[in-house]
Amino acid sequence: MKIGFIGYGSMAEALASKWVAKHSLFIGGRDIEKAENLAKKLGKDVEFGSEKEAATFGEIVVLATRHEAVFEAIDAAGGSDALTGKVLLDINNPVDTSDFLAKSYDGVSLSEEIAKVVPHAHVVKAFNMCQASVWQMNPPVFDARPLVVMYCGDNEQAKQQIAILIEDVGCEAKDIGDLKYARMLEPAAAIVIKLLFSGHDPFTVLNLIQPEIKSIQN
Repeated sequence: MKIGFIGYGSMAEALASKWVAKHSLFIGGRDIEKAENLAKKLGKDVEFGSEKEAATFGEIVVLATRHEAVFEAIDAAGGSDALTGKVLLDINNPVDTSDFLAKSYDGVSLSEEIAKVVPHAHVVKAFNMCQASVWQMNPPVFDARPLVVMYCGDNEQAKQQIAILIEDVGCEAKDIGDLKYARMLEPAAAIVIKLLFSGHDPFTVLNLIQPEIKSIQN
């Protein structure tokens, strides 16, 4: 797949490093030098440039900016027209660290608000539940169990593509339903963020633990 990143921070680097071997990547942002630095760090075949170039390149576009800058980044990428038909992967959490509550956009999630702004793109929420250091693990396994990555969206084909990327990171993909369920993922991530700010280990996660089922022989 062709994946365009808008953003070049720790989350972008962690995820891109897991996908670079299997997919074509483009690192984009307003600071071209920072985009170039990450692209070169990832490998000689990774391209770099502006937000608009990243959006043009990617069949999947990763919104890897700070949550406060998401809509500005969408505008810089060319807005709704430039992102029509694209899969938009939203990895953000609109959490105010003054009180660690997830921001609501007139009762809906950040992901749903993005879908309103770019109605002809396919928004999928995923990878928002962990700090970048978790995605750097190879693979993210806790007590011999792979990390479960919950994701949601309204387009089945788009979700299938994101499920592949989740599995490429070494995780188990768990579809929790339509995009409206991002209203649950964002506050759940706020709990993790609050724990991290209170001094918990960066590898703190919320995981779905499913007991192994073994056949019982008489």
